[in-house]
Amino acid sequence: MITPKNIIRHELIGLPVKVRESSNKDCVGLTGKIVDETKNILVIRSKGRDKKIQKKESTFIFTLRGKKVAVNGNLLIARPEDRVKKKVRRW
Repeated sequence: MITPKNIIRHELIGLPVKVRESSNKDCVGLTGKIVDETKNILVIRSKGRDKKIQKKESTFIFTLRGKKVAVNGNLLIARPEDRVKKKVRRW
């Protein structure tokens, strides 16, 4: 089960997300749903268009059962299939 404590070890596709901080200032405040993920990029569908956001130097706010969870994008850098196997120290 996905919780705020183990979110970085789970599949992110389908989760609602908001970009809180980014090195690209045009992306700050972008909200939508994650539709794809690569090692370095999250693809967010917002208003019918897909936007590619770099994980590095970004902060994302995910919504889980009404709770908002802020995650540093640097913790998400990895191929999705490798990230779910990775052991992570408490963040």
